[in-house]
Amino acid sequence: MKTESLIEILAADRTVPTMPLSRALLLGLLPAVAVSLLLYAAVLGPRHHLLAQIAEPRLLFKIVFPFAVGVCAFPMVLRLVRPGANARRYRRLLLLLALVLIAAVASELMVVPPARWEASWIGHNARFCLVMIPGLSFAPLLATLIVLKRGAPTNPTLAGAGAGLLAAAIGATLYATHCPDDSPLFVASWYGLATLVVVIIGSIAGSKWLRW
Repeated sequence: MKTESLIEILAADRTVPTMPLSRALLLGLLPAVAVSLLLYAAVLGPRHHLLAQIAEPRLLFKIVFPFAVGVCAFPMVLRLVRPGANARRYRRLLLLLALVLIAAVASELMVVPPARWEASWIGHNARFCLVMIPGLSFAPLLATLIVLKRGAPTNPTLAGAGAGLLAAAIGATLYATHCPDDSPLFVASWYGLATLVVVIIGSIAGSKWLRW
């Protein structure tokens, strides 16, 4: 079916009132995040003295950065499931966030002695990070894909990838409050790799589930 024809059909069919997709996604994410919080409480929990250390720039950046990615990914996903919609503005915002992360890494390399670069990069829990961020992202990803089934994306794979990015941002934000490794080198490498895993899973699932 051509995109123009689908738009005309959707515009003409107003007989049954439906919940806005943005509200449906928000409501769908609430129980999913609750499931992630239960997993977080059972396996992780906040790091020691989190509130006392929250103003420390590296820790604050580690928590705020994935949260900002999620704030950007939420409206982008909604845009991606509309036929013919353009999400270019949100991609630019994501690019800006990527540049912020690169700047944070560059700043870290300038202030940390080269002898400590490897330790800052590897950290203490790289493998655990690669397991827990996808684990905490699973329920939000599933909920997002279920809600997005109501849409009509012209590129289901890209929409699924967007869902994966949103879910990974939620998982990474939760995990950041537990993780003892605050270096932007660690965040860019291992949080980035864990996010990529969820995005790939989302893109594969989206290519199957969101197809119309």
